[in-house]
Amino acid sequence: MSASSPEPVAPGAAASDPDVEGEALEGGELDQAVARVEHELGRLFARIRVSWREAAVTVHPDLQPLGYQVLISIASGKATSAKAIIERLQTDKSAVSRQVRQLEELGLAESVPDPDDRRARVLVATDLAQERIAIARARYEGRIGERLRTWSAADLDHFVELLGALGR
Repeated sequence: MSASSPEPVAPGAAASDPDVEGEALEGGELDQAVARVEHELGRLFARIRVSWREAAVTVHPDLQPLGYQVLISIASGKATSAKAIIERLQTDKSAVSRQVRQLEELGLAESVPDPDDRRARVLVATDLAQERIAIARARYEGRIGERLRTWSAADLDHFVELLGALGR
C-alpha cells in the first residue's frame, strides 16, 4: 500500500462521486474482488488464530486459545461474568464454564464479590495473569508493529477506516 495508490470506493459511496477515485465493480469483476478479499481475510483469520494459540501458551502451557480469549475479556473488564463472556465471545455456556474453571485452577482468574452488589460475584484476572498477558501482548504487538512500521500514517489511517467499514 502506498499513499499515492488509488483508493477503493468506500462502502456505500457512489462510483460517480467526484471525491471518490476508482470505478465501481460489477458482475464478474466484483465477484473476483470479493473472492480475493475473502481469501485474504481467511489468511488473516488463520494468522490471528495462530497468534491466539501462541499467546495462550505464553500465559500458561495448558491454556487453550478460547481460554486466552476468556481471560482477555476478564482482564480488560469488558466481560466479568459468565453471561457477559458468552455474549462477548459468542460461544456456549459449557465452554465458558470449563475455561473459567481452568483459569481459576491455574491461578489466572478468581471470583470475588461484586463491589456494586455484594450478593453477586465477578471474575477478575489475578496479578499473575496480568503479568503473563502483558508478555503475550508485547510479543504480538512487536510482530504486528514490525509489519506495519513500513506503512505510511495515511495508509494506516485508511486501513483503519476500511476495517471499520467492513466491521459495521
